[in-house]
Amino acid sequence: MATVRIPTPLRKLTNGKEEIVTAGATVGELIASLEAQFPGIKERICDDAGKVRRFVNIFANDEDIRFLQNLDTPVKDSDEISIVPAIAGGLF
Repeated sequence: MATVRIPTPLRKLTNGKEEIVTAGATVGELIASLEAQFPGIKERICDDAGKVRRFVNIFANDEDIRFLQNLDTPVKDSDEISIVPAIAGGLF
């Protein structure tokens, strides 16, 4: 089972857990598994069409899934998946 790193804003949905170990052959299946365990998390990650929201980045072992196979990116048990909300900034 792969490890999914949960960003701080979503931890209220995972009972404060920073990492979740869950099963899935693809990133999309991992998200579905997370949704089964923590209802409401998928809608924060994916839009109504089921695609990853523009302001959410998902990395499979430090590689952005948008440059791989997106939600169809294969996942191995030893993989680490990171969900990272986009951060906008400006001048201080």
